[in-house]
Amino acid sequence: MSTNQRFDKSRLPSRHVTEGPARAPHRSYFYAMGISEDEIHSPWVGVATCWNEAAPCNIALNRQAQSVKQGVKKGGGCPREFTTITVTDGIAMGHEGMRSSLASRDAIADTVELTMRGHCYDALVGLAGCDKSLPGMMMAMVRLNVPSVFIYGGSILPGKLNGKDVVVQDVFEAVGQHAAGNMSDAELEILERVACPSAGACGGQYTANTMACVSEAIGLALMNSSGAPAPYESRDQYGLASGEAVMNLIEKNIRARDVVTRKALENAARVVACTGGSTNAGLHLPAIAHEAGIDFDLFDVCDIFRDTPYFVNLRPGGEYVAKDLYEVGGVPLVLRELRKAGLVHEDCLTASGRTMGEELDLITREIDGKVIHPVETPITATGGVVGLKGNLAPDGAIVKVAGMAAQDQVFTGPALVFECEEEAFDAVQNRQYKEGDVFVIRNEGPAGGPGMREMLATTAALSGQGMGKKVALITDGRFSGATRGFCVGHVGPEAAHGGPIALLQNGDMITIDAVKGEISVALSDAELERRKAEWKGPRRTDYESGALWKYAQLVGKARFGAVTHPGAEKETHVYMDQ
Repeated sequence: MSTNQRFDKSRLPSRHVTEGPARAPHRSYFYAMGISEDEIHSPWVGVATCWNEAAPCNIALNRQAQSVKQGVKKGGGCPREFTTITVTDGIAMGHEGMRSSLASRDAIADTVELTMRGHCYDALVGLAGCDKSLPGMMMAMVRLNVPSVFIYGGSILPGKLNGKDVVVQDVFEAVGQHAAGNMSDAELEILERVACPSAGACGGQYTANTMACVSEAIGLALMNSSGAPAPYESRDQYGLASGEAVMNLIEKNIRARDVVTRKALENAARVVACTGGSTNAGLHLPAIAHEAGIDFDLFDVCDIFRDTPYFVNLRPGGEYVAKDLYEVGGVPLVLRELRKAGLVHEDCLTASGRTMGEELDLITREIDGKVIHPVETPITATGGVVGLKGNLAPDGAIVKVAGMAAQDQVFTGPALVFECEEEAFDAVQNRQYKEGDVFVIRNEGPAGGPGMREMLATTAALSGQGMGKKVALITDGRFSGATRGFCVGHVGPEAAHGGPIALLQNGDMITIDAVKGEISVALSDAELERRKAEWKGPRRTDYESGALWKYAQLVGKARFGAVTHPGAEKETHVYMDQ
């Protein structure tokens, strides 16, 4: 037996595989892996990574996990490393592979849950690097309600071209410039070779960095742990500290749902808004809330966005990247600016075991005024992401307005309807549209896609053609955090569920007003009802079996996070207490 008196194994799940004569066969397996007797009788900590060789976002996670394991051992625990899948959006973008992206978020949560349950681990340190893997890992933590610490793998370094920073967003937009004849083959080839010079996730305030900021604001990650770029050796220090921190949480019995409360979710939404973060946060925050049994949907998120100032100058709406934010003080300084305006709940617990207020009291550094503006003199008075509602989207929609002038936030034009993203992309490439059109891309929702694809290829091509401000785009699918222009996503109900977007026809006049938070089509209720009666039902897809078929059967509305199970509200037992 272990002589470590800090932890009471009789109340931890790992007792089911390590304690008593009946578990001798189990212990035999552990001895076969070189685990000592003391380690066997210590708390067992799952160290889960999304490491793979698919993309630079994930390639450094395996190395970082080793420092986490050292921290767990230093804190008196037995770390057990395992991996799960990821689908990297930048590579899945613009083709059928993007259907796997959102579904992978829930698969990550499911596989981490199953591994933890199957092996009776007592706590979780989760490392993630690319878009959906971050919320997926956090969802697993809250679902299991174990002591948990999240750690981001870090962002990529910006590339350099002609003395300027460049990122992968520039490459996507260059495709449009190339198609328009404004960039040569050679220029495009040079850009693609220099835009991504290191390991790490996309450097702008796209989905990965947005959710990395969320991890600190929601309390699951140690303060400032999300900031250092992936290649920096200093990330190992955060890994070591995260491993030690989870042992402290086990000792104090501080679990994920003690951290992720309604107030913590509101703190997270504030950070998304003030940094001009990805619209995908409007999908992921409700999904995390669902795992805790907290009622927090798209409208709740957007209410917070509406009255939060936008004061952090990050791409794609601004000028700087994640590395720059880290160098001027990172998320802790952003949170402290929010606190000055009374926009932070200070009593929320964090992964350190201290409250948010206690953490912010430790900060002595001052903001730079360029990357992080003073909250008293923000870039704009309201958040960089806005919620919309109206007869075209009774279940809501979302749009990023960071970097957009107020006069550009109202748009009225005729619908140009496409049944899928490929049709719209072809129209853009062939210039089969005109200034003032409202692109309508439907049948791309969570169930109807299936998979709720992102539309970066289409929006980037429009921007590359210089038309980003001259047309608008709405979809029941999603947009990448790198998307620029007046692009409305998450329109609900989706077309597959018979929402109004399914009933639109070419020429219908659509109005998007991000100032008032409205989205409407100039059709009477009677006309919408007439069209609904004539609607022939959802479009058939090629996904009539396999994982995407299964996902389409289970997935719910985007308004509630596009989740695939009933959530904590229907729980009949708690994993940690079994």
